[in-house]
Amino acid sequence: MMKYTNLMFLFLNSMLVAQAQNKAPLENTVVITSEEQKIRVYTRDNEELHVNVSPKDVLKFKAAGTVRYSDFGAKGDGKADDIDVIAATHAFANLHRLSVKADDGATYYIGGKERRAVIRTDTDFGAAAFIIDDTEVKNRNASVFTVSSGLKPFKLETIASLKRNQKKINVSLPGPCLITVTDSNVKQYIRFGLNQNNGSSKTDIFVADKNGKVDMKAPIIWDFEQITDITALPIDEHLLKITGGHFTTIANKDESKYAYYNRNIAIRRSHVLVEGLQHHIKGEGDHGAPYGGFINIGECAYVTVKNTILTGHRTYSTIGAAGKPVTMGTYDLSVNRALNISFVNCSQTNDINDNKYWGILGSNFCKNLLYDGCTLSRFDAHQGVANATIRNSTLGHMGINAIGSGLLTIENSTVRGRSFVNLRPDYGSTWQGELVIRNCIFVPANGKPISASLISGSYSGQHNFGYMCYMPERITIENLRIDDSGHPDNYHGPAIFANFNPEMTDNTYQEKFPYVKTREVMLRNVTTASNKALRISDNQVMFKDVKVKIN
Repeated sequence: MMKYTNLMFLFLNSMLVAQAQNKAPLENTVVITSEEQKIRVYTRDNEELHVNVSPKDVLKFKAAGTVRYSDFGAKGDGKADDIDVIAATHAFANLHRLSVKADDGATYYIGGKERRAVIRTDTDFGAAAFIIDDTEVKNRNASVFTVSSGLKPFKLETIASLKRNQKKINVSLPGPCLITVTDSNVKQYIRFGLNQNNGSSKTDIFVADKNGKVDMKAPIIWDFEQITDITALPIDEHLLKITGGHFTTIANKDESKYAYYNRNIAIRRSHVLVEGLQHHIKGEGDHGAPYGGFINIGECAYVTVKNTILTGHRTYSTIGAAGKPVTMGTYDLSVNRALNISFVNCSQTNDINDNKYWGILGSNFCKNLLYDGCTLSRFDAHQGVANATIRNSTLGHMGINAIGSGLLTIENSTVRGRSFVNLRPDYGSTWQGELVIRNCIFVPANGKPISASLISGSYSGQHNFGYMCYMPERITIENLRIDDSGHPDNYHGPAIFANFNPEMTDNTYQEKFPYVKTREVMLRNVTTASNKALRISDNQVMFKDVKVKIN
């Protein structure tokens, strides 16, 4: 009887996994039986994974409240491929709500076969090592670990439109839900430049409580006159913890083109803490395909990555959409369609100022991103972020790149990029909101000779990005030290704004798609190593109406 009970639980469990993503199932089928035999993990000809655990062992594990990979036969010798056992251990733990513990001192080798280990319970990787070998991978899009929810999404058929900053949606929910809305008839983020494209469908993501009240800390940021899809996913209320682990990726040697590898830890569940993890990279040569983030966070909320050490990936080039060579973005951290995501006391193994390595973070469609106490090569909001905070941190050669809305705050931090904040030109150099810089140090280009500007970007006014583009309405800069001692000979002092449009030399220039300029800049205690005064810009015409107030 126990055999059939377990199988029924597993079937329901697997169905919830598949539906929660509204995509392909997250895991190969794991068939769990409980026959009077020893623990055994094996596969059938169709690669279906089976695990048998005797009734006696089931009771033993449930009494202990935890299972180990070694309990299910993991070798941990760094040679035998342990991914089937790892996946089976988590499947059993998920079924019986047990935590999972790796064996300290073990080295788990994970080869290129397609097998996802689905994590739904607390997992302690401890002092164990994991080798992820990407030299021969069957499916580069298959995550090694997926942190998932067993909760089931559902459509909100009665909602036909939404308004920016709407406080409530007219629906009753089973509890707090993550709401994802799309209008596929409207395209935004129509990218300009060497990686040009036709844009993405208008989309938004927010949290609403059981009464439909929207969390205004992560507000609705677009008007939706029509909706082609709107889905609610109930949010897991208890915190799931993933701790420890020393992971090493043996890098792929594929052709250098946009064929991203996602052999990673994919977090698709809300309320998750990742703490004490390390990720290293070996075997990068003179070519390779890019990576989509070893820690890849998406379609979730309230995730914290803490006390974690990461590694920047080697930068490779390819031919972009415009038919010209481009360097490919490749990431160790990736965040997409996610809210309230924090990186706390995180760092990387390689030099944050070494431009052989791409910036470590890429993000799209996010709200409330935080760096606190981090030493990383880059912060990046690609297709927009609503509200972002960087504090007590050091940013390396790729600095701070952002487009989006709300409040962008940088405080008690050091930035060593070419500018203090780069408003990404490929998406319209837009920030609809405010920028606050407080108690910071700016070392332009890490001390190389450069004409420094605090805020860089580019906007011709001739390209339709799918939305109106803005500069920060108000910029407040307090207690900023600019170390421009390594400036070039013809240096006239740091500028607040770079020359966003060199073609705009007089008032006759016409912007087909007007740019809303900054209204005012508040300055207090801004000092320079060169002793040269802070200027507004090399482009006096473009920024002539900006009011600069010095307190």
